[in-house]
Amino acid sequence: MSTQASSNPTGGHLDIIVGLDIGTTKIAVLVGQRNEHGKIEILGVGKAPSLGVRRGVVSNIEQTVQAIRAAVDEAEKKSNVEIKSVHVGIAGQHIKSLKHSGSRIRESIDEPIAQKDVDSLIDSMYKLVMLPGEEIIHVLPQEYTIDNESGIKNPIGHEGVRLEANFHIITGQMAAAKNIKKCVEKAGLQVVDLVLEPIASSTAVLSEEEKEAGVALVDIGGGTTDIAIFYDKIIRHTAVIPFGGNVITEDIKEGCSILAKHAEEMKIKFGSALAKENQDNEIIVIPGLKGRTPKEISTKNLASIIEARMKEILELVAFEIKNSGYEKKLIAGIVVTGGGAQLKHMKQLVEYTIGMDTRIGYPNEHLAKSVEDVASPLFSTGVGLVLQGYEELEIEKTRNTPQQQQQAATVTTHSKKSRGNFFDSLFKTTKKIFEEGDEEFKE
Repeated sequence: MSTQASSNPTGGHLDIIVGLDIGTTKIAVLVGQRNEHGKIEILGVGKAPSLGVRRGVVSNIEQTVQAIRAAVDEAEKKSNVEIKSVHVGIAGQHIKSLKHSGSRIRESIDEPIAQKDVDSLIDSMYKLVMLPGEEIIHVLPQEYTIDNESGIKNPIGHEGVRLEANFHIITGQMAAAKNIKKCVEKAGLQVVDLVLEPIASSTAVLSEEEKEAGVALVDIGGGTTDIAIFYDKIIRHTAVIPFGGNVITEDIKEGCSILAKHAEEMKIKFGSALAKENQDNEIIVIPGLKGRTPKEISTKNLASIIEARMKEILELVAFEIKNSGYEKKLIAGIVVTGGGAQLKHMKQLVEYTIGMDTRIGYPNEHLAKSVEDVASPLFSTGVGLVLQGYEELEIEKTRNTPQQQQQAATVTTHSKKSRGNFFDSLFKTTKKIFEEGDEEFKE
C-alpha cells in the first residue's frame, strides 16, 4: 500500500515533501520526510536525462514531460509513495535582478509600524512596470529607513510616519514559467510552489553563520551557473551566467574529436580543473568508431581543456561578485555546489582564479540517513526544494495560529505567501491554456 505525498497542512501525511529539479542535464525527483530530530530523510530519488531543457529553459515540452514521468515513476517505486504534488525549481538565463527603493506615508501614525505596513510597501513594488513578457518573481527587502533613520533590519514596533526600504527585485520571463508548469501538469502532477533554484540550493548548503558573515553561492549546473550573494543573513545579489558543465563537455568533444557521450564520461571519471595536477603519462583510451583504432588522450590534455573553460566561467563569477558591491564583505568566501563542483581540484581553481576562500557545498547538514547517497553537490537544489517545502509548511502553521504569529513578530518580509503578478498570472492562466487545448511546442 503506497502513501500519498501531500503538502497540505491539513492532510494526513503532511510531513512528506517532493522536490522536482528540472535541470539542463538531469531531472531529479526527491521524496523527503522530516524525522523527530528535524533532519530530512530522503525516502526515494528518481532521475532521468533532461533532453528537452536548454540552459534551464524548456525547449521541448513533450520530451520534458516524458523525462518528468520517468523520474517520478522511479522515485515512487523506491519510496513507496504516490506522488501527486511537487515543489518545482525555476532557473534559467531569463532570471534577472535589479535594485529599487520604495516608500510610503503611514496613515495610522498614532500606532507603531505593523506587519500590514511592511506588506503594503512590498505590494507596491510588485506594481513596477517591467519589459513586455517580464514579471516580478520576488521582492526581497534589504534594509528599512524610518523618518530618515536608516539601517533598520526590522521596522515592526518602531514609531514613525515615513517608511522606506531598499529592495532586491528578481524578475523572470512569464513564458518560461508557464512552460515549466505546463510540463509538470501534463505529467499528472500539481505544482505547489515554484522556487528560485539558487535560493533552494542555498537553503541546502549554506549555514546561517555563512549567510551572516557574507558568502557567495556558486551553483554550477549543466546549462547555467547561478550566483546568490548573502550578507547579514539577507540575499543581496543574484545572477545567472549562461554557461555550465555542458559547454565543457562540448569543448572536450571538439578538442579531442570524440563522441559527446565519451566526452561526458571522461569529464566525470577523469576530469580535473587543474592541468598541472595531472601527469603526461596518464592516458585514457577511447574505443574507435566502427573498427577504427582506439584514441588515446592524456589526462593532462583533458584537464587543460576543462581548466580553460572553467576559468572563463569563474572570471564571469568574479565579475558578478565585484558588480554586487559586496566583494570586500564576503568573510565566508565562496561555496561551490552543483554538478560542476564535483570536478577534482575545483576548490583550488576557484581560489586561484577569484582569490577567495572556497569550500565545496554538500547538502548533508540537513540530511538523516537516506535510501541512496544524495549528499552530493549534484542534489543540492533537489534537497533545497524539499527544505523549502518544509519552511512553507511552518509558515502556514504560524499563519493559521494567531497566537504564534503574534509571538513571532519578526517578519521583515511579506507575511503572506505572495509573489505578486508573476505567480498570480501564472496560476490563473494555466487553466485557460489547457481549456483551449495544447498547441504543438516547437523549438
